[in-house]
Amino acid sequence: MPIEFLGIAATNDGSETRARSGASFDKEYTLRLARAHEDTGWDRVLFAYHSGSPDPATAAAYVASKLDRLQILLAHRPNVSYPTYAAKVIATLDQISDGRLTVHIITGGSTADQAAEGDFLTKDERYERTGEYIRILKQAWTSREPFSFHGTHYRFDDFVSDVWPVQQPRPQVSFGGSSPAAYAIGAAESDIYALWGEPLASTAEQIRTITDAALAAGRPSRPRLQVAFRPILGATEELAWEKAERILGRIEERTGVLGAAAGDLRNPENAGSQRLLSIAEQGDRYDRALWTKVAAASGGRGNSNALVGTPETVAAALLDYVDLGVDIISARGYDYVDDTIDFGRYVIPLVREEVARRDAAAAATSASITNEERSRAAA
Repeated sequence: MPIEFLGIAATNDGSETRARSGASFDKEYTLRLARAHEDTGWDRVLFAYHSGSPDPATAAAYVASKLDRLQILLAHRPNVSYPTYAAKVIATLDQISDGRLTVHIITGGSTADQAAEGDFLTKDERYERTGEYIRILKQAWTSREPFSFHGTHYRFDDFVSDVWPVQQPRPQVSFGGSSPAAYAIGAAESDIYALWGEPLASTAEQIRTITDAALAAGRPSRPRLQVAFRPILGATEELAWEKAERILGRIEERTGVLGAAAGDLRNPENAGSQRLLSIAEQGDRYDRALWTKVAAASGGRGNSNALVGTPETVAAALLDYVDLGVDIISARGYDYVDDTIDFGRYVIPLVREEVARRDAAAAATSASITNEERSRAAA
Protein backbone atom coordinates (compact mmCIF):
# COMPACT_ATOMS: atom_id res chain seq x y z
CA MET A 1 0.00 0.00 0.00
CA PRO A 2 1.57 3.33 -1.03
CA ILE A 3 2.39 5.69 1.84
CA GLU A 4 0.94 9.22 1.84
CA PHE A 5 2.53 12.47 3.03
CA LEU A 6 0.72 15.38 4.67
CA GLY A 7 2.28 18.84 5.09
CA ILE A 8 1.13 22.14 6.56
CA ALA A 9 -0.72 24.91 4.73
CA ALA A 10 0.39 27.89 6.84
CA THR A 11 -1.11 31.26 5.91
CA ASN A 12 2.00 33.18 7.06
CA ASP A 13 5.68 32.51 7.76
CA GLY A 14 5.48 32.54 11.57
CA SER A 15 6.35 29.42 13.57
CA GLU A 16 7.60 28.42 17.01
CA THR A 17 11.05 29.74 16.04
CA ARG A 18 10.16 33.04 14.37
CA ALA A 19 7.59 35.82 14.44
CA ARG A 20 5.62 36.26 11.25
CA SER A 21 6.90 38.96 8.93
CA GLY A 22 3.53 40.15 7.65
CA ALA A 23 -0.20 39.76 7.99
CA SER A 24 -1.92 36.71 9.46
CA PHE A 25 -3.22 35.86 5.99
CA ASP A 26 -0.40 36.39 3.52
CA LYS A 27 -1.96 35.30 0.24
CA GLU A 28 1.31 35.09 -1.68
CA TYR A 29 3.06 33.11 1.05
CA THR A 30 0.11 30.73 1.42
CA LEU A 31 0.26 29.88 -2.29
CA ARG A 32 4.07 29.71 -2.32
CA LEU A 33 4.10 27.15 0.50
CA ALA A 34 1.32 25.08 -1.05
CA ARG A 35 3.14 25.07 -4.39
CA ALA A 36 6.35 23.93 -2.66
CA HIS A 37 4.44 20.88 -1.43
CA GLU A 38 2.90 20.15 -4.82
CA ASP A 39 6.24 20.50 -6.63
CA THR A 40 8.19 18.18 -4.30
CA GLY A 41 5.94 15.14 -4.09
CA TRP A 42 3.67 15.72 -1.10
CA ASP A 43 0.10 14.39 -1.29
CA ARG A 44 -1.88 16.95 0.73
CA VAL A 45 -1.63 19.87 3.14
CA LEU A 46 -3.52 20.66 6.33
CA PHE A 47 -5.39 23.94 6.73
CA ALA A 48 -5.42 24.15 10.52
CA TYR A 49 -7.94 25.87 12.80
CA HIS A 50 -7.68 28.31 15.72
CA SER A 51 -10.32 30.66 17.07
CA GLY A 52 -8.52 33.78 15.84
CA SER A 53 -6.86 32.46 12.69
CA PRO A 54 -7.83 33.13 9.06
CA ASP A 55 -10.75 30.99 7.92
CA PRO A 56 -9.24 27.70 6.71
CA ALA A 57 -12.05 26.83 4.28
CA THR A 58 -11.68 30.12 2.41
CA ALA A 59 -7.89 29.80 2.31
CA ALA A 60 -8.23 26.21 1.09
CA ALA A 61 -10.60 27.27 -1.68
CA TYR A 62 -8.04 29.86 -2.80
CA VAL A 63 -5.23 27.29 -2.99
CA ALA A 64 -7.43 24.64 -4.61
CA SER A 65 -8.34 27.07 -7.39
CA LYS A 66 -4.65 27.75 -8.12
CA LEU A 67 -3.11 24.27 -7.98
CA ASP A 68 -4.01 21.14 -9.91
CA ARG A 69 -2.78 18.14 -7.91
CA LEU A 70 -2.28 18.96 -4.25
CA GLN A 71 -4.98 17.53 -1.99
CA ILE A 72 -6.45 19.38 0.98
CA LEU A 73 -7.11 18.40 4.58
CA LEU A 74 -9.52 20.95 6.04
CA ALA A 75 -9.65 21.30 9.83
CA HIS A 76 -13.15 22.06 11.08
CA ARG A 77 -14.66 22.48 14.55
CA PRO A 78 -18.26 21.40 15.19
CA ASN A 79 -18.93 24.41 17.43
CA VAL A 80 -18.56 26.97 14.62
CA SER A 81 -21.46 25.91 12.38
CA TYR A 82 -24.49 23.67 12.16
CA PRO A 83 -23.62 20.33 10.53
CA THR A 84 -26.06 20.71 7.63
CA TYR A 85 -24.41 24.02 6.73
CA ALA A 86 -20.93 22.52 7.09
CA ALA A 87 -21.92 19.64 4.80
CA LYS A 88 -22.79 22.12 2.05
CA VAL A 89 -19.59 24.13 2.54
CA ILE A 90 -17.44 21.00 2.39
CA ALA A 91 -19.31 19.59 -0.62
CA THR A 92 -18.86 22.91 -2.42
CA LEU A 93 -15.14 22.95 -1.62
CA ASP A 94 -14.88 19.38 -2.89
CA GLN A 95 -16.40 20.66 -6.15
CA ILE A 96 -13.91 23.55 -6.31
CA SER A 97 -10.99 21.17 -5.72
CA ASP A 98 -12.27 18.52 -8.15
CA GLY A 99 -12.52 15.92 -5.39
CA ARG A 100 -9.26 16.66 -3.56
CA LEU A 101 -10.75 17.29 -0.11
CA THR A 102 -10.58 15.47 3.23
CA VAL A 103 -12.07 17.02 6.38
CA HIS A 104 -10.41 16.84 9.81
CA ILE A 105 -12.95 17.20 12.59
CA ILE A 106 -11.55 18.85 15.74
CA THR A 107 -13.45 18.27 18.96
CA GLY A 108 -11.38 20.93 20.76
CA GLY A 109 -8.69 20.41 23.37
CA SER A 110 -8.57 23.91 24.87
CA THR A 111 -11.54 25.10 26.93
CA ALA A 112 -10.36 28.70 26.57
CA ASP A 113 -10.11 28.55 22.77
CA GLN A 114 -13.53 26.89 22.54
CA ALA A 115 -15.03 29.56 24.81
CA ALA A 116 -13.55 32.26 22.58
CA GLU A 117 -16.14 31.25 19.99
CA GLY A 118 -19.02 30.65 22.37
CA ASP A 119 -18.57 26.95 23.12
CA PHE A 120 -18.97 26.13 26.82
CA LEU A 121 -19.62 22.38 26.69
CA THR A 122 -17.55 20.03 28.82
CA LYS A 123 -14.94 17.84 27.14
CA ASP A 124 -17.14 14.73 27.23
CA GLU A 125 -20.08 16.72 25.85
CA ARG A 126 -17.88 18.01 23.03
CA TYR A 127 -16.94 14.47 22.04
CA GLU A 128 -20.59 13.40 22.15
CA ARG A 129 -21.44 16.33 19.90
CA THR A 130 -18.61 15.41 17.52
CA GLY A 131 -20.03 11.92 17.07
CA GLU A 132 -23.43 13.35 16.09
CA TYR A 133 -21.78 15.92 13.82
CA ILE A 134 -19.82 13.35 11.83
CA ARG A 135 -22.84 11.09 11.42
CA ILE A 136 -24.91 14.01 10.11
CA LEU A 137 -22.16 15.06 7.68
CA LYS A 138 -21.96 11.55 6.24
CA GLN A 139 -25.71 11.33 5.73
CA ALA A 140 -25.95 14.83 4.26
CA TRP A 141 -23.26 13.98 1.69
CA THR A 142 -24.86 10.69 0.65
CA SER A 143 -28.63 11.07 1.05
CA ARG A 144 -30.61 12.20 -1.98
CA GLU A 145 -33.82 12.19 0.02
CA PRO A 146 -34.80 14.47 2.94
CA PHE A 147 -33.81 13.11 6.34
CA SER A 148 -34.36 14.15 9.94
CA PHE A 149 -32.16 13.96 13.01
CA HIS A 150 -33.18 14.19 16.65
CA GLY A 151 -30.13 13.91 18.88
CA THR A 152 -28.74 15.37 22.07
CA HIS A 153 -26.98 18.28 20.35
CA TYR A 154 -28.72 18.62 16.97
CA ARG A 155 -32.34 18.49 15.90
CA PHE A 156 -33.75 19.14 12.44
CA ASP A 157 -36.41 17.81 10.07
CA ASP A 158 -36.39 16.98 6.36
CA PHE A 159 -33.00 18.31 5.31
CA VAL A 160 -31.66 17.50 1.86
CA SER A 161 -28.69 19.14 0.18
CA ASP A 162 -28.58 20.28 -3.42
CA VAL A 163 -24.78 20.24 -3.68
CA TRP A 164 -22.91 16.95 -3.71
CA PRO A 165 -19.25 16.09 -3.27
CA VAL A 166 -17.28 15.04 -6.32
CA GLN A 167 -15.93 12.11 -4.31
CA GLN A 168 -18.33 9.21 -4.09
CA PRO A 169 -19.81 8.21 -1.86
CA ARG A 170 -18.33 11.09 0.20
CA PRO A 171 -15.12 12.82 1.34
CA GLN A 172 -13.03 11.06 3.95
CA VAL A 173 -13.25 12.15 7.59
CA SER A 174 -10.10 12.51 9.68
CA PHE A 175 -10.07 12.69 13.48
CA GLY A 176 -7.54 12.90 16.31
CA GLY A 177 -7.37 12.55 20.08
CA SER A 178 -5.77 10.50 22.83
CA SER A 179 -8.41 10.32 25.56
CA PRO A 180 -10.80 7.38 26.12
CA ALA A 181 -13.68 9.49 24.74
CA ALA A 182 -11.61 10.33 21.65
CA TYR A 183 -10.71 6.70 20.98
CA ALA A 184 -14.36 5.67 21.24
CA ILE A 185 -15.72 8.32 18.88
CA GLY A 186 -12.82 8.41 16.43
CA ALA A 187 -12.50 4.65 16.10
CA ALA A 188 -16.23 4.36 15.45
CA GLU A 189 -16.70 7.25 13.01
CA SER A 190 -13.44 8.31 11.29
CA ASP A 191 -11.83 7.09 8.09
CA ILE A 192 -8.40 8.34 9.25
CA TYR A 193 -7.19 8.44 12.86
CA ALA A 194 -4.47 11.05 13.42
CA LEU A 195 -1.83 10.61 16.12
CA TRP A 196 1.05 12.81 17.24
CA GLY A 197 4.50 11.29 16.96
CA GLU A 198 5.42 9.23 20.00
CA PRO A 199 7.99 6.46 20.58
CA LEU A 200 7.30 3.27 18.68
CA ALA A 201 6.16 1.36 21.76
CA SER A 202 3.54 3.91 22.80
CA THR A 203 2.40 4.36 19.18
CA ALA A 204 1.87 0.61 18.93
CA GLU A 205 -0.14 0.77 22.15
CA GLN A 206 -2.36 3.50 20.73
CA ILE A 207 -2.88 1.53 17.54
CA ARG A 208 -4.05 -1.49 19.55
CA THR A 209 -6.45 0.73 21.49
CA ILE A 210 -7.89 2.22 18.29
CA THR A 211 -8.20 -1.22 16.68
CA ASP A 212 -10.00 -2.64 19.71
CA ALA A 213 -12.35 0.36 19.87
CA ALA A 214 -13.17 0.05 16.16
CA LEU A 215 -14.01 -3.64 16.51
CA ALA A 216 -16.10 -2.89 19.61
CA ALA A 217 -18.03 -0.34 17.57
CA GLY A 218 -18.90 -3.04 15.03
CA ARG A 219 -16.45 -2.03 12.31
CA PRO A 220 -14.66 -4.81 10.39
CA SER A 221 -11.32 -2.96 10.66
CA ARG A 222 -9.78 0.15 12.19
CA PRO A 223 -9.45 3.52 10.44
CA ARG A 224 -6.32 4.31 8.46
CA LEU A 225 -3.57 5.71 10.66
CA GLN A 226 -1.69 8.99 10.45
CA VAL A 227 1.28 9.98 12.61
CA ALA A 228 2.88 13.45 12.81
CA PHE A 229 6.47 14.65 13.36
CA ARG A 230 8.72 17.71 13.08
CA PRO A 231 11.68 16.60 10.89
CA ILE A 232 15.05 18.28 11.46
CA LEU A 233 17.44 17.30 8.66
CA GLY A 234 21.18 17.67 8.19
CA ALA A 235 23.78 16.47 5.70
CA THR A 236 25.42 14.55 8.58
CA GLU A 237 24.15 13.40 11.96
CA GLU A 238 26.32 16.01 13.67
CA LEU A 239 24.97 18.86 11.55
CA ALA A 240 21.39 17.68 12.10
CA TRP A 241 21.82 17.72 15.88
CA GLU A 242 23.54 21.11 15.80
CA LYS A 243 20.55 22.42 13.86
CA ALA A 244 18.19 20.79 16.36
CA GLU A 245 19.86 22.56 19.29
CA ARG A 246 19.62 25.92 17.50
CA ILE A 247 15.92 25.34 16.91
CA LEU A 248 15.42 24.42 20.55
CA GLY A 249 17.13 27.62 21.63
CA ARG A 250 14.85 29.73 19.45
CA ILE A 251 11.75 27.94 20.75
CA GLU A 252 12.81 28.49 24.35
CA GLU A 253 13.51 32.15 23.62
CA ARG A 254 10.09 32.69 22.03
CA THR A 255 8.02 30.75 24.54
CA GLY A 256 9.93 31.76 27.66
CA VAL A 257 9.89 28.13 28.72
CA LEU A 258 12.88 28.67 31.01
CA GLY A 259 11.13 31.47 32.87
CA ALA A 260 7.77 32.17 34.48
CA ALA A 261 5.75 30.94 31.50
CA ALA A 262 6.95 27.36 31.98
CA GLY A 263 4.19 26.58 34.45
CA ASP A 264 1.49 27.59 31.98
CA LEU A 265 3.00 25.51 29.20
CA ARG A 266 3.31 22.42 31.38
CA ASN A 267 -0.36 22.14 32.29
CA PRO A 268 -2.18 21.43 29.01
CA GLU A 269 -5.78 20.22 29.11
CA ASN A 270 -5.73 17.79 26.22
CA ALA A 271 -4.60 14.19 26.63
CA GLY A 272 -2.33 14.27 23.58
CA SER A 273 -0.18 17.10 24.96
CA GLN A 274 -0.12 15.47 28.38
CA ARG A 275 1.20 12.29 26.77
CA LEU A 276 3.96 14.18 24.93
CA LEU A 277 5.10 15.94 28.12
CA SER A 278 5.07 12.67 30.06
CA ILE A 279 7.20 11.01 27.38
CA ALA A 280 9.62 13.97 27.43
CA GLU A 281 9.99 13.69 31.20
CA GLN A 282 11.06 10.06 30.78
CA GLY A 283 13.76 10.79 28.20
CA ASP A 284 15.06 13.06 25.46
CA ARG A 285 15.72 10.48 22.75
CA TYR A 286 13.84 7.36 21.66
CA ASP A 287 14.27 4.74 18.95
CA ARG A 288 16.30 5.81 15.90
CA ALA A 289 15.75 9.55 15.86
CA LEU A 290 12.83 10.72 18.03
CA TRP A 291 13.69 13.83 20.08
CA THR A 292 11.33 15.16 22.72
CA LYS A 293 13.02 18.38 23.89
CA VAL A 294 11.21 20.52 21.33
CA ALA A 295 7.89 19.10 22.50
CA ALA A 296 8.74 19.90 26.11
CA ALA A 297 9.83 23.44 25.18
CA SER A 298 6.52 24.11 23.44
CA GLY A 299 4.37 22.57 26.17
CA GLY A 300 3.48 19.56 24.04
CA ARG A 301 1.27 21.74 21.88
CA GLY A 302 0.22 20.16 18.62
CA ASN A 303 2.58 18.12 16.51
CA SER A 304 5.85 18.84 18.36
CA ASN A 305 8.09 15.75 18.69
CA ALA A 306 10.98 15.83 16.23
CA LEU A 307 12.84 13.28 14.12
CA VAL A 308 16.49 14.36 13.87
CA GLY A 309 19.17 13.11 11.49
CA THR A 310 20.21 12.72 7.90
CA PRO A 311 17.50 12.05 5.31
CA GLU A 312 18.45 8.38 5.44
CA THR A 313 18.08 8.24 9.22
CA VAL A 314 14.74 10.05 9.22
CA ALA A 315 13.44 7.88 6.36
CA ALA A 316 14.43 4.73 8.26
CA ALA A 317 12.68 6.05 11.37
CA LEU A 318 9.51 6.72 9.40
CA LEU A 319 9.63 3.22 7.93
CA ASP A 320 9.59 1.86 11.48
CA TYR A 321 6.18 3.51 11.89
CA VAL A 322 5.05 2.14 8.53
CA ASP A 323 5.93 -1.30 9.91
CA LEU A 324 3.49 -0.64 12.77
CA GLY A 325 0.70 -0.06 10.25
CA VAL A 326 0.85 3.71 9.72
CA ASP A 327 -0.58 4.79 6.37
CA ILE A 328 -0.01 8.57 6.37
CA ILE A 329 3.04 10.56 7.50
CA SER A 330 2.39 14.14 8.63
CA ALA A 331 5.48 16.36 8.75
CA ARG A 332 6.37 20.03 9.00
CA GLY A 333 9.63 21.74 9.81
CA TYR A 334 10.22 25.12 11.39
CA ASP A 335 11.13 27.13 8.28
CA TYR A 336 8.07 25.98 6.40
CA VAL A 337 9.04 26.52 2.76
CA ASP A 338 12.69 25.44 2.92
CA ASP A 339 11.99 22.47 5.18
CA THR A 340 9.09 21.39 2.97
CA ILE A 341 11.36 21.39 -0.07
CA ASP A 342 14.18 19.51 1.69
CA PHE A 343 11.85 16.84 3.10
CA GLY A 344 10.13 16.43 -0.26
CA ARG A 345 13.39 16.12 -2.17
CA TYR A 346 15.42 13.98 0.20
CA VAL A 347 13.12 11.98 2.50
CA ILE A 348 9.86 11.28 0.66
CA PRO A 349 11.55 9.46 -2.27
CA LEU A 350 13.51 7.21 0.12
CA VAL A 351 10.39 6.19 2.01
CA ARG A 352 8.29 5.68 -1.11
CA GLU A 353 10.95 3.62 -2.85
CA GLU A 354 11.35 1.31 0.14
CA VAL A 355 7.59 0.91 0.62
CA ALA A 356 7.23 0.10 -3.09
CA ARG A 357 10.08 -2.43 -2.86
CA ARG A 358 8.44 -4.11 0.13
CA ASP A 359 5.04 -4.17 -1.57
CA ALA A 360 6.55 -5.75 -4.70
CA ALA A 361 8.34 -8.38 -2.62
CA ALA A 362 5.15 -9.18 -0.72
CA ALA A 363 3.19 -9.47 -3.97
CA ALA A 364 5.81 -11.78 -5.44
CA THR A 365 5.73 -13.97 -2.32
CA SER A 366 1.94 -14.10 -2.42
CA ALA A 367 1.96 -15.04 -6.11
CA SER A 368 4.52 -17.79 -5.45
CA ILE A 369 2.42 -19.25 -2.64
CA THR A 370 -0.70 -19.15 -4.84
CA ASN A 371 1.13 -20.95 -7.67
CA GLU A 372 2.35 -23.62 -5.26
CA GLU A 373 -1.17 -24.15 -3.95
CA ARG A 374 -2.49 -24.48 -7.52
CA SER A 375 0.21 -27.03 -8.32
CA ARG A 376 -0.64 -29.11 -5.27
CA ALA A 377 -4.33 -28.94 -6.09
CA ALA A 378 -3.68 -30.06 -9.66
CA ALA A 379 -1.55 -32.97 -8.44
